[in-house]
Amino acid sequence: MDIGIAKKDREKIAAGLSHLLADSYTLYLMTHNFHWNVTGPMFNTLHLMFMGQYTEQWTALDLIAERIRALGCPAPGTYKEFVRLASIKEVEGQPRALDMVRHLVTAQEAVARTARGLIPLLDKANDQPTLDLITQRLEVHEKTAWMLRSLLEE
Repeated sequence: MDIGIAKKDREKIAAGLSHLLADSYTLYLMTHNFHWNVTGPMFNTLHLMFMGQYTEQWTALDLIAERIRALGCPAPGTYKEFVRLASIKEVEGQPRALDMVRHLVTAQEAVARTARGLIPLLDKANDQPTLDLITQRLEVHEKTAWMLRSLLEE
């Protein structure tokens, strides 16, 4: 394989993207779980908001995994791998609505940090397609975290 990125760099990038995929999948599951289980006065607002978020996240999972494959590496795809690779921990039980929002803010910010951590490696390897993907993901996660945080203001 010769796409202009050294094998060693492709493997490092794929490893970083695997962490991003694991964080993104964990966030997806958390958001979908909260969509199913939210209750209270903000039910309709949060139920619809969470649906929009998990739908967007589902599409992103495929983009991240396909980029790993385009770099010539296998993409992780099991719960066991995702648990090992993710920085986000699962939420136990069924939190109250605003606690769900707090958990999602924390998880969105974690995904943004994971994505941002890849940028120096991508710059060094001259990997613009992955950098473009990361930039798009950062924009989504930072904006979503901001919108969720705004629900917590009094």
